[in-house]
Amino acid sequence: MARLAQTTGLTDVQQEIVATVRDFVDKEILPVATALEHRDEYPQEIVDGLKELGLFGLMIPEEYGGLGESLLTYALCVEEIARGWMSVSGIINTHFIVAYMLKQHGTQEQKDHFLPRMATGEVRGAFSMSEPALGSDVSAITSKAVKDGDSYVLNGQKMWLTNGGTSTLVAVLVRSDEGHPEGTAPHKSMTTFLVEKEPGFGEVRPGLTIPGKIDKMGYKGVDTTELIMDGLRIPADRVLGGVTGRGFYQMMDGVEVGRVNVAARGCGVAQRAFELGVRYAQQRHTFGKPIAQHQAIQFKLAEMATKVEAAHAMMVNAARKKDSGERNDLEAGMAKYLASEYCKEVVEDAFRIHGGYGFSKEYEIERLYREAPMLLIGEGTAEIQKMIIGRRLLEEYRFQG
Repeated sequence: MARLAQTTGLTDVQQEIVATVRDFVDKEILPVATALEHRDEYPQEIVDGLKELGLFGLMIPEEYGGLGESLLTYALCVEEIARGWMSVSGIINTHFIVAYMLKQHGTQEQKDHFLPRMATGEVRGAFSMSEPALGSDVSAITSKAVKDGDSYVLNGQKMWLTNGGTSTLVAVLVRSDEGHPEGTAPHKSMTTFLVEKEPGFGEVRPGLTIPGKIDKMGYKGVDTTELIMDGLRIPADRVLGGVTGRGFYQMMDGVEVGRVNVAARGCGVAQRAFELGVRYAQQRHTFGKPIAQHQAIQFKLAEMATKVEAAHAMMVNAARKKDSGERNDLEAGMAKYLASEYCKEVVEDAFRIHGGYGFSKEYEIERLYREAPMLLIGEGTAEIQKMIIGRRLLEEYRFQG
């Protein structure tokens, strides 16, 4: 086990789970990740392996067939998986955000119906807030739900839906003015709908179309899609929690979990970049000695390792805060911001250590170099994180004059 990014105070069960996932990553993901990524191929065999490990039920309570583990355990597993291939961590992240939202906010019927099948990976989750004209500005959502008898009719277009094709359950945030007078604050007139669908592309149920995969610079393998609702009819019992107008709060609670996840991904990718950089620096010779013996390279390795260690510590702190039942939006925002920025820097330093070979598709660092930028914008941009952090700091340190 490497010296960096160790976590103190884990139980024997947590240590065993993380070690099992790390072994799976080393044997089943790392040897095939770059080839699959270059082909933009969905990693079905890896996903099947994650199902066998029980990872889709990691945070789902035991009464619903899951392992009932903490956010910290999940984040440490995500860190290991992202170290192997970040796209695979994306496949389970949206699933877990939806499972978490169901666990925290769902009606008893919704929990009984979905969670046992989500724990086995039979039902796979995705969630959707963004639209073509908006990302971070959630209050500007234009997709609408209109009450019609004992159901709702949904219309609108959503964007950047991770697992849009492979998922069978999508938590969709739309505007629902029903029961909310004109002039109601936008965030108080939003509702989360639980939309069941067939996997695949095209019209996946009447009124719901997943046009196809968006071609991306990195983060390949996992499908990122649009979602088009045109007269999509959803029964009222598929309003998350059974009450309209609570969608914004439900989604933000889920995103807090998601931000810890993105921080964990940044930690994992940075760890892998450091591993590749420190190994190559000991193999490559210039001026009669390994480049690792040149002070310029040692300085890079020192900075990279310090960033890996700092990001991991902040990610663990944010996860533990949420697990303790405390508000963690400040810590999650800080962890996500720091880990994603440090990840980009560590990856770039590893790329520089590789010299010209870093530009070659034969070397793994080329893949990491294209993957790291997604973390700067996923689950809220760095700029949004800084706004959240700033506002929360002003709440905590309000000047009483």
